[in-house]
This record gives sequence, C-alpha cells and structure tokens, in this order.
Amino acid sequence: MADRLNPLDVSFLYLEGRTTPMHVGGLAVFEPPSEGFDYDRFVDLIEQRIALVPRYRQKVRSIPGHLANPVWVDDTDFDLGYHVRRSALPRPGSDEQLRELVARVQSRALDRNRPLWEMYLVEGLAGGRFAVIQKTHHAMVDGISAVDIGQVILDTTPVPREIPEDLWMPRPEPGAASLVLDAVSELVRRPTAVADTVRIGMADARNVVSQVSAAVTGVLAAARVVARPAPESPLNSAIGAQRRFAVARTDLEDYRKVRKHQGGTVNDVVLATVAGAVRGWMLSRGEPVKPSTTVRAMVPVSIRADEDSGPGNRVSSYLVDLPVGEPNPMVRLSQVSYAMKAHKESGQSVGAEALMALSGFAPPTLHALGARAANSFTRRLFNVVVTNVPGPQFPLYASGARMLEMFPVIPLAAGQAVSIGLTSYNGGVYFGLNADRDAMHDVDVLGSLIEESLAELVGASSRPRGRSRR
Repeated sequence: MADRLNPLDVSFLYLEGRTTPMHVGGLAVFEPPSEGFDYDRFVDLIEQRIALVPRYRQKVRSIPGHLANPVWVDDTDFDLGYHVRRSALPRPGSDEQLRELVARVQSRALDRNRPLWEMYLVEGLAGGRFAVIQKTHHAMVDGISAVDIGQVILDTTPVPREIPEDLWMPRPEPGAASLVLDAVSELVRRPTAVADTVRIGMADARNVVSQVSAAVTGVLAAARVVARPAPESPLNSAIGAQRRFAVARTDLEDYRKVRKHQGGTVNDVVLATVAGAVRGWMLSRGEPVKPSTTVRAMVPVSIRADEDSGPGNRVSSYLVDLPVGEPNPMVRLSQVSYAMKAHKESGQSVGAEALMALSGFAPPTLHALGARAANSFTRRLFNVVVTNVPGPQFPLYASGARMLEMFPVIPLAAGQAVSIGLTSYNGGVYFGLNADRDAMHDVDVLGSLIEESLAELVGASSRPRGRSRR
C-alpha cells in the first residue's frame, strides 16, 4: 500500500505559490575542529545519517486524475550531490554577506521532482567559521513529531556516534495503474470519505463552520478573538518571490532575569520583546502609533499529548494582541502576560486542525481551493507569526565541528511581510527574521530593535518598583 500524504502535509503543497514557497529553513554557524572541515566530510556525514530519516530519499508522486492525495515513493535516481551543495563567501565573509546568501537560497522553491530538501555548506566566513543552510518542505517535516536531517547530523560530543551501515535499495516506483488502483481501493474501504468530499465540495458554509468549531479548543472563548479581524498593519502587504533575512542575538539569562523580577514566563518576555521591537520599527517608519495600537501575533504553543494518544506533541496557536502602542516596557510585559494567562485559562486557542479544517477531507482538486481559502481566512486573523522553539542548553557538534549559533527561517504566507522565528541554544536565544525583499527593506532595523527591546526590559526590571519611566 502506498505511503499517502496526510491532509495537513499535502495542504502545504497546495498552499505553495510563486511568491510563497512552503519550506522551513535554518542557518547554523560552526567552528571547525582542529583538523579542519570540508565538503567531502560534510557529504560523508549526511550519507551516514540519512538512513535515520528515510523520507529524505523519497519524492512526491501525484495520482493520475487526482483521485486521492499524492504518495511518497523512493527516488530510484537519488543523487546526494544534488541535495548537498557547496558555496563560499569571499574571504573573510561577513555576517551581512551570509544573510544575503540565506535570503537568496530561501527565495527559491524546491524541485517537486526530487526529494524536497537541500543543504548548503558555506565556507569562507570570518574567523575560520563555516555555515550550513538548510531548507526542507513543510510537507516533509510537520514541526511536531517528525525528525529532520538537520537534527540527525548533530551529536552531543565532538566524537560522532556510531551509525549502523546503510544498505538502502530503493523500491521500484509504482506505475500509474498501481497508483490508481490503490486510490480506488482506499475509497472503497472508506466510503464515508466520498460523502465528506461531496459535502465540502459543495461548500456548505454550515458544515465548514462546524468543522472549524469542532477543531477549536474552547470555541466560545476563541470566537471572541476570531470575530475581530487583525488590525491594519505595515506587517501585512502584497509580497513577491524574493526575500531578505535578518537575525538578532540575545541571551537566555536576560529573559530569565526579567521573568524572575516580574513573573510570567520566558515566552511572555519574548513576546513583550517583540512588541517593543515592532513599536520601535513602526516609529522609525513614521507609522502612526497611538496608545491603543496593537499588532496581533499568532503564537504556536506546543502542548504535550495525553498519555493515551502516543508520543509527540500537539500544537495550538494563541492569537495575542501585542500592545505596541504602550511606551512603558514593564506595562507591555504585564499586558502580554495577562493576555497569555487568559488564553490558557479560557482556552482561547486555535488548534492546528482548525486552520486546515476547510481542506481536511477534500481530494486534491477541491483540496487546493479549500487550503487557499483557509489561508486567506487565517490571514485576516493575525499580522505576524512568532514561533519560539526551546533548544538544548549544551553544545552540539557536526562531525567534530562545534555549532555556535542556530537561526530558524519560517516561510511567509500570502500577505505576510515578515515571519519571526526564534530558538534557544546553549545559553543564547537566536532570532531569524524572514521577510519580503520589497515590503521589508528595513528588516535589519527590526532585528537590531529586538536586541534593544530586550535590553530595555532588563534595565526596567532591575529598577526598584515605582521608579520605572514611561
């Protein structure tokens, strides 16, 4: 039986357009071991570890007639050299040149005729460092339970762990007749799927609303947020195909200091930091900022599954109005903490299923329309996505090379001028800002303001209560 893409994964394929490639990415910077590090060593490492992620030697195959979702098949012509590429900056390569390279790499869509991932070894960085740029299609890595190639090449010690020898032999690619037969057999075994397809294909609004409601935790509370469209914001605009990439480097201990003095969570401090940075960015552009001005962020939060539901996590997303109009950093933090606490207590979260409910049962032809409609719907609910993924607080190594920094690259949806991803690693908190090249020509300003906003919070929290300045 074919390994068929599930509705959520295939939705990312249908959501992809010329200006909205749906791959997640990352930038990691390394310090080479004493004996050096080169492209051949990098390829050898991936060749040894790729058996741990079998999906990375498979490609997507569509079903004739669009009778069912596509399937994963082994790539009988798999070429590791195509996926693992070599690049270099003119020595000594600057961080600015590296960010420009990241933007250009992430702007290009992945080849649908091959396994949906690429990695680049970037040599020539100042100080003898090198970097690894990664891009993997959302359809391959759901961000919840899947493992990606960027994880399996890393070790907790400079000495790589032993991996059993891989004797992979690709299975022959199924023919068109076989794919059609499997699709028809599946429909016969699950006749209710046909009824669901017809019902949603007729665009019955009541059924759509019912599905969305069923997928939202605490729907009555969440409806109050969903009913209000996101405010107008320069963070939303028509976007093109090209990107800019900016970073911010902060210390995890600073977030902990603020949390210790003011209460709440580290994530509350992160969101207050982002709110302060967006405020400064809007003011730098001459945008009107009133005391009531807000920017709505969609904040995915990992929720551990029940014991009975197996391993892994589930993800819900809070819709949080960031108080960018508030000039006092401590008041901003207090308002963010209050909003996040209210979300948790009242269940004002939008489940991942709700965002895909319009397309969850439709076959590809209708599924594409439903997924695009869902994307348009959610775009009216928020201005920016802020993802915060905790990472290990100890050093990691790739074939003896010590990883110094790691920055996420989150794809843009239509109408989203910038996405903000961050991850904590070995005492640092690293922000990656993926932005439209034309709409966000000043994304570097936003990156620097993130660092300044956190410093403002640290300074304000260290002053005795009652002495904070507006």
